[in-house]
Amino acid sequence: MNQRAKGEKRRDGQDASGSAALSGPSPLLRGIRDALVLPAWIVGFSLLGVGSLAQDVGFPFLAAVLSTLLMWAAPAQVILFGGIAGGTALPLVAVAVSLSSIRLLPMTVSMMPMLRRPGQSLLTQVFVAHYVAVTVWVESNRRMPTMPPQERFGYYLGFANACLMVATTMTGIGFLLSAAVPAFLAAGLLFLTPLFFTIALIAGARTLLDQSALVLGAALAPLFTLLVGPDFDLLATGLVGGTLAWLIGRGRR
Repeated sequence: MNQRAKGEKRRDGQDASGSAALSGPSPLLRGIRDALVLPAWIVGFSLLGVGSLAQDVGFPFLAAVLSTLLMWAAPAQVILFGGIAGGTALPLVAVAVSLSSIRLLPMTVSMMPMLRRPGQSLLTQVFVAHYVAVTVWVESNRRMPTMPPQERFGYYLGFANACLMVATTMTGIGFLLSAAVPAFLAAGLLFLTPLFFTIALIAGARTLLDQSALVLGAALAPLFTLLVGPDFDLLATGLVGGTLAWLIGRGRR
């Protein structure tokens, strides 16, 4: 009797938890909610400085806002506005923007296996890849691996779109408030995203490989700044530090 009662109680508890899961917010809404707690605002305030920069160099409001929607990368936007304002030839600006965005390629490659679904078209995958940015990548990698596979796509779209819409809005606000935003503040706001990115990476480091990559990156970056200069220090740090971290992680297997 006791065992049967326990079994019925356990089944009732499972049914209740299943009902609660079904009645909870959808993955899309959960993604929006999680983004609006903090990450979307971190990205948004960093793009406030981009909007201010666009106004300072004479770009129209619509161009500033569209740059966030279509490029979705603050460093590339800074290169675009600064390069054109400085009279750099457009082909060279395009090359510089492309090179600055290469860092997103390995992020996209690592993200897509979690987002692919049976029957998903190539066009859909290209559309989804557009949303990959530093904050979206680090938060998605921290949150999505523990989710049921069928929930990841909706969650990702909710999270990424919330970040993009807040950032686009803040770009426009930064443009309109350019005169009220000091240059040093606009420049400082750009550092919010890498700061948040670093903190999130530390919080999400679970394996020896992740921890080794963070430690080696912090240790090697100043060294390579001295050895190869500020133009190639991050590239050298990533190649050497990342390779060493991968070898350490592989050795533990």
